[in-house]
Amino acid sequence: MLWRRAALAAALLFPLAACTTPAQPDAAGPAAPGFPYTVTNCGVTTTYTAPPKRAVTMNQHTTEVMLELGLAQSLAGTAYLDDAVLPKYAADYRSVPVLAAEYPSYEKLLAANPDFVYGGYASAFAANEGRGREALAKSGIKTRLNVENCPRAAATTMDDVYAEVREVGRTFGVPDRAEAWVKSAEATNAKAAPAGAAPVPVFVYDSGDAKAFTVGGKGIGNDIVTRAGGRNIFADDLKTTSFGDASWENVVARAPETILVLDYGGTSVEAKKKRLRDDPALASVPAVKNNSFAVLALSDMVTGVRAPDAVARLAAQLRAGR
Repeated sequence: MLWRRAALAAALLFPLAACTTPAQPDAAGPAAPGFPYTVTNCGVTTTYTAPPKRAVTMNQHTTEVMLELGLAQSLAGTAYLDDAVLPKYAADYRSVPVLAAEYPSYEKLLAANPDFVYGGYASAFAANEGRGREALAKSGIKTRLNVENCPRAAATTMDDVYAEVREVGRTFGVPDRAEAWVKSAEATNAKAAPAGAAPVPVFVYDSGDAKAFTVGGKGIGNDIVTRAGGRNIFADDLKTTSFGDASWENVVARAPETILVLDYGGTSVEAKKKRLRDDPALASVPAVKNNSFAVLALSDMVTGVRAPDAVARLAAQLRAGR
């Protein structure tokens, strides 16, 4: 939870900070087939004359986008998992050097000699730790931030997931792979939610004791709940953020019929469920009274390649709970 709080704060500050490392010009030479490619990402416009060759991913969902697109050989390093990568990526993931359990220092990042850094959360490019996008650019390193963390007013939807994968595919010269994934994802989403059913009121429990840390209305998590046939009870209260704090009094007042528990970190799903069941203040909540819980990994609830399957799996759990 703490790093996501930091990510939310960092989103207000980025893109940031200069560095004393001198800028390095792009290597001269003819453009690769299909290039140049120019893309604007979170206000930063970058032109690629060829695919990056030594990319570093920071945060799990960026790593899994790269692995889904068959780009393990383009990775010089990776960092910061929330949980295990999906089994289908495990062999490729083992082939990539892990630079740090969380975010690497600026020095350790530079030691991997990257030409591209792909961050999942704004905290990946924390200027006060030397990893601001401006500082990296001055070191000759191109960057991309996952679109969910761009400073903007619009809420993130599945269309943004498709755009994220397409832009990464285009950046690395594999647009055909990206398009194939998008078509498969669209088909998965088209058949996920039950037609005509009333939405299930859902409280997403990430963590928290004094307050409930939950999913807001701006992130892809809210869209996943909606597409699965649910209604995020804090979508309006927290409409300007992907994650945020809510009071337990409001959890009770909104009477969720299902509680979606996010699985990650050192606190198990069963421990989280027990905390909710044992809280006398929540005894009247329908989801608690009826023991109606759903579970997804935290990595399912961010703008990455897990999102379409997360819709399908949550839809099945919501149907089973009714």
